Amino acid sequence: MVVWTDFERTTIQDIFSKINYAVVGQAAFSRCLIVYPWTQRYFGGFGNLYNAAAITSNPRVASHGKVIMEALEKAVKDMDNIKATYAELSALHSEKLQVDPDNFMLLGDCLTIVVASQLGKAFTAEVHAAFQKFLAVVVSSLRKQYY
Repeated sequence: MVVWTDFERTTIQDIFSKINYAVVGQAAFSRCLIVYPWTQRYFGGFGNLYNAAAITSNPRVASHGKVIMEALEKAVKDMDNIKATYAELSALHSEKLQVDPDNFMLLGDCLTIVVASQLGKAFTAEVHAAFQKFLAVVVSSLRKQYY
């Protein structure tokens, strides 16, 4: 079980209250598909993903980025029960979609970059640490069905 400090809880909630899910989700997901092109193999139905311009302007990428952020919001709302919150999502990604679980960490890294750029100087080392802890718990929860 994860123990959250008051600072960590407040920080995570504050981050998610300040960001635009559509903008951050699209930017983070696009970055992941561009920087780690092998992640594109799961999104063959998304159409043209041939280059950075195509990815960043793809409406299905934008839509899925927002879906990702909305899924993260569920974890923010139930930080004491993230594994249970993501049980079905973990099963979907492992059993049906067969997503490489390392990709969750890659997406988390891209999300961290985008959130840091959005928050600027407010994204201090302490805020970064809290955000990384949150993402580590999310990634661990998504990987749960794989083992």
